[in-house]
Amino acid sequence: MSGVWIFLENKGGNIVSGAREAITAARTIADGLGQPLTGLVLGENVSVVADAAFDLGVDAVLGTDDPTLTHFRVEAYGPLVTKLAQEHSPSVIIASGSTRGRDLAAWVAADLEAGLVADGVSITVEGDRVKVTRPVYAGKLMADVLVTGSTQLITLRNRAFPPAESTGKSGSATWVDVALGEDDIPTKIVGFAGKEGGVSLADASIIVSGGRGVAGPEGFAPMRELAETLSGALGSSRAAVDAGWIPYEHQVGQTGKVVSPDLYIACGISGAIQHQAGMRTSKVIVAINKDPDAPIFKLARYGIVGDLFKVVPALTAEFKKRL
Repeated sequence: MSGVWIFLENKGGNIVSGAREAITAARTIADGLGQPLTGLVLGENVSVVADAAFDLGVDAVLGTDDPTLTHFRVEAYGPLVTKLAQEHSPSVIIASGSTRGRDLAAWVAADLEAGLVADGVSITVEGDRVKVTRPVYAGKLMADVLVTGSTQLITLRNRAFPPAESTGKSGSATWVDVALGEDDIPTKIVGFAGKEGGVSLADASIIVSGGRGVAGPEGFAPMRELAETLSGALGSSRAAVDAGWIPYEHQVGQTGKVVSPDLYIACGISGAIQHQAGMRTSKVIVAINKDPDAPIFKLARYGIVGDLFKVVPALTAEFKKRL
């Protein structure tokens, strides 16, 4: 079961959006190399995930269904994928650019002493190698990177590829045992604490972000209302997070989330290079700022010079009429 492998991150019996996007890229690579595409399905009670993987276009599924894999721990997943790779010698292993995908790819690459290209936004096949295009220098340049060696590991930026669609295919998965028992895994998960609801920045097709110009925690109210009206996510610049106006989980930029939505609305954000590194690959950027010389306007397709506390409510009111 060599060929091209893709790690299918799943949650609640569903393949997550980033993995669905990665299937599209993986299918292109597999077809270009003339090799089968195998989905790695790991977790507990994941037979339904295996069925979904076939439906989304993989040719085979290699899976492990075990309580030790109920929640992601790289100390459990990493040795398992490494063991399977050593046994089957895939030419390429692909994962989405989520935290889990990056953790797993890095672990496996280190164990296999293989090359890893992170954050790919475009892929092409050249002979028996995969050329990955990825942003460098805070997104100001794009670099074409190829991995030498027997196995190439690649992670892909979320929303860089369209999600795989249903193909109607079905098949039978190959199930294997775990690499480590619970007593051999050094980390234990004792519980979770988090916030329910809202839209994930990484998955959002629309993001409304506020910066220093919001002037305080209460200043995010108009941006939050606009985001909710557009069924989008609320983002921020580092300056707003550092000021304590909004939690870090909303930060977009070099030291926050890297996003690629269809629409990014920057409100009161000057557009420092560190922020641009996190959002410059957005398909459409709209900037709202009182300073006509703000760097963000050089990146924006549409710019509005004005008071965000007047412009944003007006936009929200108009969208509510039309949506």
